[in-house]
Amino acid sequence: MVLSSILSKSTLSICLKNLIRVTSIAAIDSIRSQYTRALPPTVLTKIFGSNRGKPFGKDATAGSDLQRAVNFVSPCLREELLCKTSEPVRDCCHKVTIVGAGMVGVAIANSLLFQRITSHIAMVDAFPKKLEGEGMDFVHSSIFIGDPKIEYDTDFCVTSNSKVVALCAGVRPIKGESRLDLVQRNTEILKNIIPSLVNYSPNAVFVIISNPVDILAWVTWKLSGLPVHQVIGSGTHLDSARFRYLIADRLGIAPSSVQGLIIGEHGDSMVPLWSGVNVAGVQFRDIIPNIGLETDDERWHEIVKEVVKLGPMVRCLKGYSNTAIGLSAVDIIIAILRNTQAIIPVSTLVQGHHDVRHEMFLSLPCTIGENGITNIIRMHMTEYEKKLFQVSANAVYDIQKKINIKT
Repeated sequence: MVLSSILSKSTLSICLKNLIRVTSIAAIDSIRSQYTRALPPTVLTKIFGSNRGKPFGKDATAGSDLQRAVNFVSPCLREELLCKTSEPVRDCCHKVTIVGAGMVGVAIANSLLFQRITSHIAMVDAFPKKLEGEGMDFVHSSIFIGDPKIEYDTDFCVTSNSKVVALCAGVRPIKGESRLDLVQRNTEILKNIIPSLVNYSPNAVFVIISNPVDILAWVTWKLSGLPVHQVIGSGTHLDSARFRYLIADRLGIAPSSVQGLIIGEHGDSMVPLWSGVNVAGVQFRDIIPNIGLETDDERWHEIVKEVVKLGPMVRCLKGYSNTAIGLSAVDIIIAILRNTQAIIPVSTLVQGHHDVRHEMFLSLPCTIGENGITNIIRMHMTEYEKKLFQVSANAVYDIQKKINIKT
């Protein structure tokens, strides 16, 4: 009776609530001490401060006394999910750097990624907004192209340890500008970028796509200090592809079934080697002895004039040319990455070949592997073709000798 009078209904209710609260808090503190831990700092710490145990908000702690007593500590998802056993390799053995995020650079990246030739590319450009836009477009496509590693930055450090550096940076000609002025402007660009690229990737093979490709390949070689076999100009590889296409189109057969080469300058003075053109081993000269000459009644020589015009024609029609040159450049890159020793007409040092006395780059068929150019094919040309090659060499050297490459 005495106890009952002391512990009235209201008093008993209050005591029981206090007992539950004390018990709950003690139990929660005990649990928290066992399972909570200090999380490592993250980049967000600088933004939000170091109070990682702050509740998520009113709604998160609303409810019973037990819920209000809990102070949630956010776990580190990466640490909870992944148990690291080794450091990942930062730069894979087939990394390709693309310098210049213009239409040609993007075409090269498309060819490399869509054909899954490499799983690691780096892109560098002087225009950050354009570069970031292109880079984001590629990374957003990752799940569709085999989850490649795609890096992009204006800082050359992103190019480190590249196996191949594809150089397609440069300026377009201004109306009324001479060819020499264009070459000198692009040479100034190379002076600023080649030393850094070589510093980060001294063992890379440099593939030059920028125009005029023969002179700029020579400039790259002089500025880089690399062995000559590590510098390759894309040269007449695309010209040869166009040459084969036009012949095949006229015959009504597949372009890949036509074997034929264009050598010399990637430009107006390019040299078609009609003496070696064949289909299934059948030499065209065995059928038409004067094929490719002005005396040829079927006027096959006009095909070369068309090849010279095709590049400017594409640029005139669509504003630029990128798809074919991108694919031809990637064909060279494939030979390097896969060490195929494929024979491709590319621009290389031709001094001493076919009576060329000057130190200069022109296209000749070369075998290409992981160290770059391994062999230059000793072409058996006619005297007429050799004369045309000399004319081509003189045309290029007349411009090259006026270039100032001193840094």
